[in-house]
Amino acid sequence: MEHIVIIGNGISGVTAARHIRKLSDKKITIVSSETEEFFSRTALMYVYMGHLKFEHTQPYEPWFWKKNRIALKKGYVSTIHNTTNEIEFSDGEKLSYDQLVIATGSKPNKFGWPGQDLNGVMGMYHKQDLESLEKYAPDNKTCTRAVIVGGGLIGIELAEMLHSRNIPVTFLVREQSFWDGVLPGQESAMINREILENHIDLRLGVNLKEIKSDDNGNVKSIIIEETGEEIECNVVGLTAGVSPNVNFLKNSEIEIGRGVKVNRFLETNIPNIYAIGDCAEQHEAIGFRRPIEAVWYTGRMMGETVAQTICGNKIEYKPGHWFNSAKFMDIEYQTYGWVWAKPKENEARFYWEHASGKKCIHLNYDKNTNAFVGINTFGIRMRHEFFNRVLDEKQTVNYVLEHLADANFDPEFYKLHEAEIVAKFNQENNTNIQLKKKSWTRIFSS
Repeated sequence: MEHIVIIGNGISGVTAARHIRKLSDKKITIVSSETEEFFSRTALMYVYMGHLKFEHTQPYEPWFWKKNRIALKKGYVSTIHNTTNEIEFSDGEKLSYDQLVIATGSKPNKFGWPGQDLNGVMGMYHKQDLESLEKYAPDNKTCTRAVIVGGGLIGIELAEMLHSRNIPVTFLVREQSFWDGVLPGQESAMINREILENHIDLRLGVNLKEIKSDDNGNVKSIIIEETGEEIECNVVGLTAGVSPNVNFLKNSEIEIGRGVKVNRFLETNIPNIYAIGDCAEQHEAIGFRRPIEAVWYTGRMMGETVAQTICGNKIEYKPGHWFNSAKFMDIEYQTYGWVWAKPKENEARFYWEHASGKKCIHLNYDKNTNAFVGINTFGIRMRHEFFNRVLDEKQTVNYVLEHLADANFDPEFYKLHEAEIVAKFNQENNTNIQLKKKSWTRIFSS
């Protein structure tokens, strides 16, 4: 019987296994050194915050794997022997495969800072990071201050986690405004305010120089590069992005760049070896997308795609229109299509912000054709299905504004802002767009 081995039990690897099982009777083994069973990585923060127990982050009961004949093996893969179709573990044990899927995900970036491996220094990506956080920051008596280095999505999640236990946090962000390489200035400024309002000590435009140790190898303090200021702390969170977890492949014949190089079918340069998820790097980017995307839903899509190919229905990976969502403290964020930090030459923007400073939308469109390009929305929930259809149909920004009521996904009794948004657009652009009533049939029949 053909044996499929999948290295990595994140969303990509587990999705691949599930879909291979749906399509075939092949033997399947999932290998992981992190945990034996799959868990939702994005839910780790809620375990620390007390909303969930770790077992609640596991979507499948223990019996699921046996019932579906998916073997789980705990172990660290040190080498891939592609000439003999074997993987080798750090203890020397070997496992044969017929087809191999590399789904090893990401690891937190480290940039050679002195002290970066001290006790109390961690990322916030793996279950082991959660365990370290519980050990070194269980409360504000054990941890009198934490310092977070890096101003991305993981960094602000970690700040919220620590804040939930009343642990003082200093947040070092090298950019001049939070996440301003991704967000336009107005949205970035809104998130700066939200961080400060939550009593986080936000330091913009600064870098970490070193992490200092006490006599026992524990974190004692950090030094800021630009000012030389020393900040005493017990925990340092390294959240300056992630990179593909591919170091174990550096002496193999598998082609790697930053990640494992793959074509549109997620095939590597070695027959019968594939790479999916955060560790996969497209030879050529797909549209405006980055060659490596550390995003949950694209990992799932890659898992589904590679399963089809392995089971004889070779299909190309097509991620569709870009979308993403996150939460910045109490402000929810969604993006559909493309809203760059700075508009391109042919683009026009429309920005509306609520008087509370907690809600906004930012529309991006072609200034010559009025074609809708993308939207950022903060504090107002929007429907994925609506914007996916609008982008498929290449609708105009006028159409989006006319049907903004259809796009809104806020619960019943939430205050609606569509009329105010459309009125402001009309005023600024000398137009007469009329807001249409909500049409449920349009949403559910599309």
